[in-house]
Amino acid sequence: MTGTRSSRAGSGRRSSPFLADLAVWERENSEDNADQMERLRRNLRKVRTSELTGRQAQMLQLYYDQGMSMPQIARELGITKSAVSRTLARGRARIKRYLQYSW
Repeated sequence: MTGTRSSRAGSGRRSSPFLADLAVWERENSEDNADQMERLRRNLRKVRTSELTGRQAQMLQLYYDQGMSMPQIARELGITKSAVSRTLARGRARIKRYLQYSW
């Protein structure tokens, strides 16, 4: 029974060379989206500086750019974790609303 189980476990897996070849093929055959990515980055910088409140920008910077957790941000700013969570959610929603029209 053990021999059957181990042979079945390996049969469904794809080999590493196959995945590497697939990644190369995707890179060679996919569209170049460098212009779209640059426009997205530019619009993201713009929304962070002009559309977010100061508090939203500060918390998003601490959370995403500096990698702090919500409890760490709450302790540093002297507020509750739920206030951090709500502010981050509102900031993300504002960014999403702005960026959905930037394409």
